[in-house]
Parts: sequence; C-alpha cells; structure tokens
Amino acid sequence: MNDICLSCFGRLPDDSPRTGCEACEYRVHSWLRELPRHLVLLAEMLHPDTGPARRGGTGRAHAPLPVRLEVLDLLGPGQPVLLADPHGDQTGGIPITALLYGWARYLAADFPTVRSDAHGTVHIERCDGALVRGGADVPGLCRWLDAYLPYAATRPWWDDLYEQMEQLLLRVRRLTHTRPVTHAKDAPCPDCSGWSLVEREDELHITCTVCPARLTPAQYDDHRAAVMPQLAALALRIAAARQTAA
Repeated sequence: MNDICLSCFGRLPDDSPRTGCEACEYRVHSWLRELPRHLVLLAEMLHPDTGPARRGGTGRAHAPLPVRLEVLDLLGPGQPVLLADPHGDQTGGIPITALLYGWARYLAADFPTVRSDAHGTVHIERCDGALVRGGADVPGLCRWLDAYLPYAATRPWWDDLYEQMEQLLLRVRRLTHTRPVTHAKDAPCPDCSGWSLVEREDELHITCTVCPARLTPAQYDDHRAAVMPQLAALALRIAAARQTAA
C-alpha cells in the first residue's frame, strides 16, 4: 500500500488501496470528458489556410503540404507507444486514438474477471480485451476509460497513465489555444484571508492563488455560509457610516 499519490505526491488516507488520490483521478476524469470536445477544432485546423496566388515574394521551391503535420500527428493513425528513434529525427507524439486504445487494452488485460467452469469452480482471469460499445473512436474510448478509471487509480502504473494523459492534453490545448475555465470565488480564503480563491473546471478542489489552501466544494460552501453574512453586514455598516459622515 502507498501512503502518497504517485502523481502529485499528496498524502493518501491510511490503509488506502489507491495509488492515485481523488483529486488526480478527478483531473483525469475531466480530461477524458474534455478530449472529444477538441475534435471539431482539430478537424477544422487539419488543412492549412489557402488563398489566391500572389505575384512576387520569395516563392516556394515545392508545393505546400496539404495538411498540418502537427494536427495530423494527433488525429492520424499510429502506435500506442513511441517508436525507437536511434537517429533522433522523430518529432511527433502518439496520436489521440492510438494512445487511448493502447491504455484501454492495457487496462483490460490487467482487470480481473470472474467465471465459473462446468464444475462450479470459480476462476479469476484477465479480460481478453476492451469491449467499447459504439466503436473504438475517441468519444467511445474516453467513455470506456472514464468508467474504469477508479480501478486504474489503484494500480502501480497509475502515474504513467496520468502523465501520458496530461501530456496529450497539453499538446491538444497548445494547438486549439484553449484552457480550462477558471472562476473566481467571492468568499475570502480561510487561511490567508485574501480574495484569491479560484475554481477550475478540471480540478476537484477550490484553491488559493496566494497560499497552499484548498477546499472541496462542500467545504467552500460551509465556509462561505459562515463568513459572507458577517462580511455583508460589515459592508452595510461601512456604507451607512460613510453616508452619515457625508
């Protein structure tokens, strides 16, 4: 049993079967929900912009490529692992579908199944493969992995899954110029009293941008209910005092 999360090195509860904490698991859940939303943007970006021919300029010695290679690198076919690169001339990564399908196959091969034979003897075996209903496309694979993520968060290879998913999202967001939505919260931080609490859509906890404080949504609601009435009353007294002084 681990006492720290393999991804963020945060403390895990005593006697926890986890290797990844709830916050890191939540983050991967949000990434799997986010990935399919990028497909439309990436498809539109696949072909470079074209325009009328122009006179002059430096010109080209060859015709331009009909696709953007950095987008094709994400949308095209590929292997679930990087190929050997002894000459150091490979610049691409693992495509989205190949990476997701590789992890689905690996997780399915690791997942225990129970069957009974003709004599009633129970056997614990491994799955033959990942059965992805609706097709093994990006949305289907994301749904399949999302369903089995609680099991993945108990395995010794959790940090590899987390890191590869994180790197994939960074590659996608770098091209689509998107980032997770962040909302500022109206209650002050309970630790440093700064107006610096933020909620990010791919984070389980509400965090402070000034100090290490972090709260679950339920903890924030309790904190807000306790402090906001007092702050509102104080604001009313200050406003009344200013009117009297004027």
